[in-house]
Amino acid sequence: MATDKSYLLRFSRTERAFHWIHASAFFVLLGSGLILYLPRLSELVSRRPLVKAVHIDTAIAWAVALALVVLLGDRAGLRRTVHELDLFDSDDRLWLRRIPRPQGRFNAGQKLNAALTASFAVLFAVSGFFLWLGERDHRFRFASTIVLHDGLMYVSLVLLVGHLYLALIYPATRHALRGMTTGSVRRDWAQRHHAKWVGPDEPMQP
Repeated sequence: MATDKSYLLRFSRTERAFHWIHASAFFVLLGSGLILYLPRLSELVSRRPLVKAVHIDTAIAWAVALALVVLLGDRAGLRRTVHELDLFDSDDRLWLRRIPRPQGRFNAGQKLNAALTASFAVLFAVSGFFLWLGERDHRFRFASTIVLHDGLMYVSLVLLVGHLYLALIYPATRHALRGMTTGSVRRDWAQRHHAKWVGPDEPMQP
C-alpha cells in the first residue's frame, strides 16, 4: 500500500514561537532552579547570586516574550487553539481509558499536558513572585510558598522526561516534533493519530 507523502500544516508560526519561547525559558528556569535548590549542584557551580539573577531575569523575559507573541502574532489562531485544547469530548475520555477513539488536532493526552503546563506556569509565576517579594519584605515570607515552588519543579521534571521521550524516542509519536519545527506533518501520520482533524480543506504543503 502506497504511503501518502503529502503534508498538512499543523502549527502556525505564532503557535511554534509560543511553544519554543516557553520551552527555552523552561529549560533555563529548570536548570537554574535545580542548581539553587539541590545542595550538591549549588556547591558545584558555587555562583549562587549569578544563578539566582539568571533565574529571575529569565522568568521576566519569558513573561514579556509570551506577551509579545500574543500581542503581535495571530491572536485569532491562538484563540482557536485554546478552544481546541479546552474541548474535552467523549472520544477524549475513552482515549484516556486506552480505548482507541479518533482524535482531533490535539489528542486527550496533549490537552491534559497543555492544561498542566498552563496551570504550572501560573503557579510558578505567583509563587516565584512571593519568594522574591518575601526576601524584601518578611511579611510576605510564607513557608508554603517555597514548598509549592520546589514541588512544582520536581513534578515538572518528571513531565519533561515523559514529553521528551514521546517527542524524541517513541516511534509512534516522534514525528509530531516535525509539526513543532517546520509546522507540517505527514497526512498519513495525521490520519492515524488525529483522524478527526484531517479533512479535505486542510492547508497542504508539497
